[in-house]
Amino acid sequence: MTRYSSDVLAPGWRKAGKPVTTPQTLEVGLVVEDPTSGFVGAVTRWENGLVVLEDRKGKLKSFPIGPGFWVDGKPVELKVPGRASSAPTHTLSGSRIAPTTQPKTAHESRIWVEGIHDAELIEKVWGDDLRYLGIVVEPLGGIDHLAERVEQFAPDATRLLGVLVDHLIQGTKETRIVTGVMKGQYADSVLITGPRYVDIWQAVRPSSLGLQAWPEVPRGTEWKQGICAGLGWPHRTSEDLARAWRKILAHVKSWEDLDRPFVTEVERLIDFVQPDDLD
Repeated sequence: MTRYSSDVLAPGWRKAGKPVTTPQTLEVGLVVEDPTSGFVGAVTRWENGLVVLEDRKGKLKSFPIGPGFWVDGKPVELKVPGRASSAPTHTLSGSRIAPTTQPKTAHESRIWVEGIHDAELIEKVWGDDLRYLGIVVEPLGGIDHLAERVEQFAPDATRLLGVLVDHLIQGTKETRIVTGVMKGQYADSVLITGPRYVDIWQAVRPSSLGLQAWPEVPRGTEWKQGICAGLGWPHRTSEDLARAWRKILAHVKSWEDLDRPFVTEVERLIDFVQPDDLD
């Protein structure tokens, strides 16, 4: 055999050794590179033949959907997800989809959660169920003033209140606040429950992100920043943390991507506040 043993002009010689472009279905959070401009960003949405990417600095840029992109260092052709061949029979929470009904007026009962991330997670998984029941989920922005908020809401037998609280561990501030409310005059019309997590991010199973476990956060480090640092994600600004949450939330496809105790507590709250008559 010699260095010229193969025919350099044989069919296909122009493509020899070049990477092959493969189809890549779009999904929120997918990191895509446009090699022509050098722009790298996560998919935020797609519409009218364009995909919108957001880089680590929060800059948005649109590109025509199709070939010419890179994902994980390999050339891809971006594709819009196809429609399912049949209608789904269950919601993301695992409940059977109810028959289509007229839009409902919101019930007076409420579910309160600590922050916007809690609300977004519940909306993604239980949103269809809650709309069917006519139950509204409202973020509180923290629970330091929970007792005053409950007193203003004035729950009763027909106006129930469920509250999801993080970090319910003996001796914590959260537990003291909850104990005080549950000893008050509205105890029979309020259910306060929640996981032992430091933050709602932990409700997402690490395996859903391809992790064995969430990174350990050193004592004295803000938990979300510590998680992002441990994963090698930007974590200096609130925008960094917001993008990190969008990336995490994008991996939640159904209740099976969530920690089982969290699912149990959310279902308890929904059962507690749901109206007796669903007609």
